[in-house]
Amino acid sequence: MSRRKGKKYPYVRKNIVKGRIYWRFEKGDFRTNIPGPFGSSDFDSAYEAALEHVKLPKVRAKTDTIGWLIEQFLSSDRYKYSSPIRKETLRYQFDWLREQAGDLPFARMEVEHVEALMAKKEGPSAANTVKKNLSMLYNFAAKKKRYKGHNPAKLADRLKESRGGYHTWTDAEVARFLTRHGPGTKARLAILIALNTGMARQDLCGANRDMLRVKNGKLRIEYARGKTGVAADLPVIPELAEELERLPPEQHIFLAKDDLREAYKVTSFGNWFRDRCREAEVPGSIHGLRKAGATRLADAGASDWEIASYLAHTDTTQASVYTRRANRSKLADSGFKKLGKLSNSSDPLDSEKE
Repeated sequence: MSRRKGKKYPYVRKNIVKGRIYWRFEKGDFRTNIPGPFGSSDFDSAYEAALEHVKLPKVRAKTDTIGWLIEQFLSSDRYKYSSPIRKETLRYQFDWLREQAGDLPFARMEVEHVEALMAKKEGPSAANTVKKNLSMLYNFAAKKKRYKGHNPAKLADRLKESRGGYHTWTDAEVARFLTRHGPGTKARLAILIALNTGMARQDLCGANRDMLRVKNGKLRIEYARGKTGVAADLPVIPELAEELERLPPEQHIFLAKDDLREAYKVTSFGNWFRDRCREAEVPGSIHGLRKAGATRLADAGASDWEIASYLAHTDTTQASVYTRRANRSKLADSGFKKLGKLSNSSDPLDSEKE
């Protein structure tokens, strides 16, 4: 029996103190107690959290509160079988929601309460995420027959977001960031990897020396995108190679924490990178760098599949967005040249010169 338990729940051992059984999780420097009974939904939820080095709150939320509903969701199969990045993102978002409204009875929530929570977030995207997560919790409660009322989050007004989504970095913003964060800095290495490989945040956190290959005398980087599993095989440009050469020989993870061994969690890496962007006074994000890299390739005349290879996509649907945008600009220029009415002056208002 104990052998079967050990296989199902690695890193868990049984403690008996004064005749009472405790389950202890120990992996590396991380330790926490796992609540019983062994194999229960609460046990599974706490075990999944422990694998991600997260300790669930010791104090259980009161029944029928937002906090209690979150705990029920985190114990569900829907959460259990989500991807690791999805789990981490939800935990981060639910922690905020629990802090803001965890003790509120969810059956008494109305639309104005949901919109008040949304208003506490900066920007429409973050506010809409609050609405989406609350709506998901209410739908979960209804499906599990824990709630028969209406879904106030569904009725809350969704805020209008920018049509273009994440801001695409401009060449000037990249230059400003590189000027602020000079050679040998982790921030500079981060932006060069992101811009020249198209890696998303979760891929950047795990980027390491094992991804480097030499083919035909040329240095390349290979990785499988965490979100899709699609493989990418990309050249390492000289500017990036120079920064990689500056890493200490003993450092395996490219963008490691201060101890040079531990990788960032996705959320904490995103927070760290945003701080570096504020220092450089640029409105940047990692996803915006992916868009900038794809835009740069499109403007240089890259094909849809060449851009899709950079983005590690399975098809060219998104890549074609970049090529169409680049082609529109080129076609507009060629069209006006046929009219013979393009200005040759570098002065933006040359027609007003006296």
